[in-house]
Amino acid sequence: MKNIACHITFLLPLFFLFFGCGAPVDQDVTSSGLSKRRFEAIVNGDSTHLFVLRNAQGAELCLTNYGGRIVSLWVPDRSGKFRDVVLGFDNIAEYTAKPSSFGATIGRVANRIDHGQFVLDGDTAQLDINSGEHTIHGGAAGWQNQVYQATVLSDSSLMLRYTSPDGEGGFPGKVEVKVLYTLTHDNSLAIQYTCNSDRKTPINMTNHSFFNLSGDPHKTILQDSLYVHADNFTPLREDLITTGEILPVAETPFDFRKKTSIGEALSKQGQAVEQLSYVNGIDHNFVLNTQGDSRQLAASLYAAESGILMEVYTDQPGLQVYTGNMLDGSRIGKDGIPYHKQTAICLESQYFPDSPNKPHWPSITLLPENTYSHLCVYRFRVK
Repeated sequence: MKNIACHITFLLPLFFLFFGCGAPVDQDVTSSGLSKRRFEAIVNGDSTHLFVLRNAQGAELCLTNYGGRIVSLWVPDRSGKFRDVVLGFDNIAEYTAKPSSFGATIGRVANRIDHGQFVLDGDTAQLDINSGEHTIHGGAAGWQNQVYQATVLSDSSLMLRYTSPDGEGGFPGKVEVKVLYTLTHDNSLAIQYTCNSDRKTPINMTNHSFFNLSGDPHKTILQDSLYVHADNFTPLREDLITTGEILPVAETPFDFRKKTSIGEALSKQGQAVEQLSYVNGIDHNFVLNTQGDSRQLAASLYAAESGILMEVYTDQPGLQVYTGNMLDGSRIGKDGIPYHKQTAICLESQYFPDSPNKPHWPSITLLPENTYSHLCVYRFRVK
């Protein structure tokens, strides 16, 4: 009997493997096919990892604490098939080898600052220059290039923290940063940013995810329908710095007050059409009509091929719309797919570009006694 019991004990694992429960689940691989091990590295002296959030509906969000980057977002289409609707890479080396903003948490100040300078309390701050003669997305020391400390709060919620030292990238003040990601039961991705500083400093954070709602980056977003709840936009100079004007979208390619295909908008003539030539598409800030009310729909994007509808809600005054104009096929993303021009779109809630140099625009100066707070929700549905 003893020998029989030993044989049974030995054979039980094989029985369950081949007959009982099928092949064992590989805990290293996510639903969207990413390997967690390929995101484990030491960057700037800190450990990087891939974190996976899921909800009861089967949606999945994968993030790395390097730059607070969204790597994949797995949501259902109209037939119930799950698709990855953001561009990104399948290993940490692709993110660190070449600077990029794919999926990143951007700070201290998103977008461009004229000649990397601004005056605060009579002192001129000189920032890192990393975009021609200007600064973009916080410069080389921007928060998309930093490693955050991560705390898993639940199966569907992750908190990232980062301490930005005084003088980082030329910005004044030590800033404590928190970014909370939550994948909700209704397939919404909620991102809540908060910051506190020990000195006056400009803060304007955003997320720079590249969305392709078809789930197939071989396809462009030109056939997708875009709605933006904005009567006005902020035009650019030829060097891509905002002019300081606020102009109406009426009779321009920037009128998305009714759902319009992106390709149709880019082919429009009329006023402000030269703005498209500056950036080979759209890379402009829209002045939202929502008055900081995150319950109002700020924008929506719909891909008829998949039936996926993404709605954007935010308490910020602006939305940067970028139609992936600089993608040129040189970056090879997940599944070995090269990312070509206009195969994705960014919808970035934020304050207006170059606000530190535009005193007539809403201020982005954070005082030591106050807390910067910013909410953006991307809600996914099907039609």
